[in-house]
Amino acid sequence: MNDDTPVAQPRPPIEQHAVRFSGDGGEYFGVWMVNVLLTIVTLGLYTPWARRRTVQYFYGHTELADSPFEFTAPLRRMVVGFLLFAALYVAFELASNTGQDTAVAAMLVVGAVLAPWLWGSAMRFRLGHTRWRGLRLQFQASWAEVYRASWPVFALAALWLVLGFALDRMTPPAPAQAGASTLVAQAQAAPDGDAQEEDEEATSSMAGDADDAKLPKLPIVTPAMWGLGLLGAVLSLLCLIRLEYNYKSLLVRRTLIGSQAGRWKPVYRDFVRIWLASVGVFVLSVALIIGVVALLGVLFGGLALLSGSRPMGMMAIVLVMALLFGGFLAVFLAATPALAYREARMFQLMWNNIGVSDIARFRTGLGTGAFVWRRVRNSIFSVLTLGFYRPFARINEYHMKSESVTLHLRGGLEPLVGQLSQQQQDGFGDAIGDAVGFDLIS
Repeated sequence: MNDDTPVAQPRPPIEQHAVRFSGDGGEYFGVWMVNVLLTIVTLGLYTPWARRRTVQYFYGHTELADSPFEFTAPLRRMVVGFLLFAALYVAFELASNTGQDTAVAAMLVVGAVLAPWLWGSAMRFRLGHTRWRGLRLQFQASWAEVYRASWPVFALAALWLVLGFALDRMTPPAPAQAGASTLVAQAQAAPDGDAQEEDEEATSSMAGDADDAKLPKLPIVTPAMWGLGLLGAVLSLLCLIRLEYNYKSLLVRRTLIGSQAGRWKPVYRDFVRIWLASVGVFVLSVALIIGVVALLGVLFGGLALLSGSRPMGMMAIVLVMALLFGGFLAVFLAATPALAYREARMFQLMWNNIGVSDIARFRTGLGTGAFVWRRVRNSIFSVLTLGFYRPFARINEYHMKSESVTLHLRGGLEPLVGQLSQQQQDGFGDAIGDAVGFDLIS
């Protein structure tokens, strides 16, 4: 008896390829120092060269499956993009500092309209010049898709336009002040025996009113205005979260390697949860730092009281200096854990939920607590060394993040690379020809 039942073909095995980073803090310090010095000497004109050298260093020392990444952007386009951006910035500053309100408003409106186009151009430029094993990444989103994803930008502008109008209408009128005419009338109504005394008081009050008129009047803020401002802040945060979600989702789904598109699984609620948790970390950090500063203040105050009267002046100076330095560190360190927490959680969300079609996926083992501690430690060292530790901090943070990522690939690597290369040659030779070269690579 013949059995025509088809035999299931075994699925190809899944290979794992970990990302490797071979950068060194001392080596990168030399690159960083040259970039900083030449940028200062050239009054900022060296910025495109500095960014290109930085990106090429990190790309060249990042390897996947024993093959480094490459950044092949032409320097001319980066220079032109930087000069155009600098010219627009200078024009905006001149208009705002010379009181040309109409020109400033027009520039802001044009900037808001062009913001999605600038972001899309930057993504095409960056990804289009990123290569691995000869394969080029391609951002294939249309301009209609980019502008649809950018709706939170316009919603945010409309929100604050409405809120500004509402707050202006809700502002109560300034309380009326007694003027010179009122004081003169009071002086005329006074008895004759007190006329001279009343005239002197009126003259003194008029002088005081004139001095008060020169002082800026602070607006009166009502509870309703505070509530409306808080509502605007919450809605603005939700718009910013939505914009980040839209852009990252579009970037992954519409980036191609060969003809294979990215796969995206996160939802908007995931982003909101991470942001809310980050706000909670910030509040806890502020409470902890306030407690520490208050404890130090009590300790210094107790020492000052116990030390007697003679060294009291010196202890007061030390106390003031310590409180000022503590206040600066409080502001700096309160935001650092929250930003690091958000960065780590967002990194985990992205790299654990994206892939390439149905042939590859990524996983990361980055630890949230370990990354937050490393960021806090690096921030403290950067402050203590007046910023000179920053290159080392950037290297070890990038090392920690990059080497936590592993590529899980179905089937062999070499046949897949050959297939993707053939797909790329067939379909997308000039897909990024319209990139303008704006360099927004951090």
